[in-house]
Amino acid sequence: MAGTRRHRSLDGAEPRALFLAEEAEALGPLPLAPFELARWSTPKVGTDCHAKVGKVLYSLPWRLIGQRVDTRETERTVEFFTADGTLVRTWVRDGRRKQTNWDDYPPEKVAFFMRTPVWCRKRAAELGTSVEAVVADLLGNPALHRLRSAQGVIRLADRYGADRLDAACAKALAAGDPTYKTVKGILVAGVESAVAPEAQ
Repeated sequence: MAGTRRHRSLDGAEPRALFLAEEAEALGPLPLAPFELARWSTPKVGTDCHAKVGKVLYSLPWRLIGQRVDTRETERTVEFFTADGTLVRTWVRDGRRKQTNWDDYPPEKVAFFMRTPVWCRKRAAELGTSVEAVVADLLGNPALHRLRSAQGVIRLADRYGADRLDAACAKALAAGDPTYKTVKGILVAGVESAVAPEAQ
């Protein structure tokens, strides 16, 4: 056995005996989990409280908006750290394109994002028939694709009032362009009540 042979390079000592006498105590135990390769990056936390790692968006506490965070990505998890090395959040990778923890948002944002399609339709009906029609168009299948636009239309009532919003929605419907951008543009220009000139 090679470990018990005396070696000239070791002044005639046996490698095994030398290992047991000088090196064995320095060895630590093997880790409980196998080593995982990791990839590091420094994404920026966006205004929507999400940072992008690969093709996936992960939410982080709103106090980190605008900051860069250190990210350790493995096959199973994605970990986020602040500049001083503090672990902020660990996400399990599950294949989704967006992972959100609602606790990461400030309270007023949570209230806004929790406005479901059902809530939007109900609120739109309260604001006027034209608002209801625009929101119904925006929430056509699949409803979630334009949920934010529907929420945005409804939120315009806070600034411009229900009557002006309903008139702007009616004008957008008549123009064949019932979108948030069009409705808002009409309100900003203040032409929701203007009568279109008749064709000559």
